[in-house]
Amino acid sequence: MLARSPVALLGLALIAAIGVIAVLAPVLPLPSPSATSILDSYLPPSAEHWFGTDALGRDVLSRTLWGARSSLAIGLGIVVIGMVLGVSLGLAAAEAAGTLFEELAMRLVDIFAAIPVLIWAIAVVGIVGTGATQIGPVSLSNEAKLVLLVGILFFPGIARITYGLALAELTQEYVDARRLQGTGSAAILFGDVLPNILSPLLVQASVLVGIGIIIEASLSFVGLGVQPPMPSWGSMLADSKQTVFSGEYWLSLFPGLAIFLSVIGFNLLGDGLRDLFDPRRRTRLPKGAA
Repeated sequence: MLARSPVALLGLALIAAIGVIAVLAPVLPLPSPSATSILDSYLPPSAEHWFGTDALGRDVLSRTLWGARSSLAIGLGIVVIGMVLGVSLGLAAAEAAGTLFEELAMRLVDIFAAIPVLIWAIAVVGIVGTGATQIGPVSLSNEAKLVLLVGILFFPGIARITYGLALAELTQEYVDARRLQGTGSAAILFGDVLPNILSPLLVQASVLVGIGIIIEASLSFVGLGVQPPMPSWGSMLADSKQTVFSGEYWLSLFPGLAIFLSVIGFNLLGDGLRDLFDPRRRTRLPKGAA
């Protein structure tokens, strides 16, 4: 199916390339991303250090590749949490249309949606703080806590989309037929309605992964995301802000380019999937591709 959309293929190729790099980072013949050498600080890109070195002499290429692991894992984890919570709430609210539960659920969604996710993320993570958190017998690492907190903040938008799609789907005649057959609400919602509205949700999820990467980079940039010594594209950009006007262009160029390519890859994939799944847009595909 993706072969019919060059845009989706391009996005998928970018995501696959970055994903392979992230997976292979530990086995590639590169210096440790945390290995320092003050004598090698601020070396420009060369045959020995392809992306140069930073203020502590750390290899920027190694840190960029290892940063892909953090950014992709957190971006994907955020969307998984948001999708599970948002889809569940959206389906439940649609099924309970006209009840107090629907009213309360949608008002809760409106409250969260009134403030941008990044603002919520900075406020919530700032209040909770960085570092590992102990919740009863469970210890959450800083990265796991970040995924959980920001993932919860993603659910309102997904819930609103799911609610609208499911509400329209529940008016279809096949749903009435299923109810007459004695099928329970949960079976109808997850066995019939959800598969029929999954396509636009996947498109939204693809775009949200790119947004999740930006949010993770933003939090790391202000010191609330991935903590040293683990590399992150956002923290690398934060480290480079003191050298913006002193000529060490490589310190901001490569992590910034990595963020750009990752986000554009997921956005292109989302646009391509939207063209494939939306019948009204299929005419825009190349002639003969359908």
